[in-house]
Amino acid sequence: MVNTTNATNTTSTTSTTDSAGTTDPASTIAAELERRRLVAIVRGPDPAAAARTALTLAEEGVALIEVSLSGAGALGVIEEVAGKAGGAARIGAGTVLTADDARRARDAGAEYAVTPSLGAGVDEALRLGLPVLAGALTPTEAAAAVAAGATAVKLFPASAHGPGYLTALRDPFPDVPFVPVGGVGEAEAAEYLRRGAVAVGVGSPLCGDAPRGGDLAELRRRARAFLAVTAAPDGPA
Repeated sequence: MVNTTNATNTTSTTSTTDSAGTTDPASTIAAELERRRLVAIVRGPDPAAAARTALTLAEEGVALIEVSLSGAGALGVIEEVAGKAGGAARIGAGTVLTADDARRARDAGAEYAVTPSLGAGVDEALRLGLPVLAGALTPTEAAAAVAAGATAVKLFPASAHGPGYLTALRDPFPDVPFVPVGGVGEAEAAEYLRRGAVAVGVGSPLCGDAPRGGDLAELRRRARAFLAVTAAPDGPA
């Protein structure tokens, strides 16, 4: 069981219920994105190190953690972290490309799916009832993601155009929850949030070498720094 309390962060996940009193997974993840504003992306060649990374992030108060299926032993990592996090974080599967990816991720315990693009992974995850952060870059793709039923649009690769592009996209899509991913460091995270992103997805600038067996103390330091950025209503001054 993960201890979710530290000197600066106390984490509890929230659930959204419908009028019948049943949990609505998509609304729950949407609420978590809006509240937490940070999705940590864990990917690496060492499953044990990746699991330690995810559990350390959960201990620090990172409440949304994506384990990329492109990492070694990712399904086992999802299963382990989902079992040990004790509700401290919601664990999703990233790089969901195919229908089989979606099914295996669901069976491993993923609560949501994250994709780099539209396609079979999105369609099957939605059919299974998994909330989806669907990858899109262009206005056409963003509209298609929303029409498909995505909970949020993963703006990827965000680094291709930068924060100004998010501003341009939000002009025709003011109500779409965008989550920029790709090349998002602390400064970029603050800027994307200022420009209206519902959350940001962060991989190596947050995880560093931890998924390869690196320094967990440094991982904790970076986690606290990103949490400070995403906790502020408009990013840091």
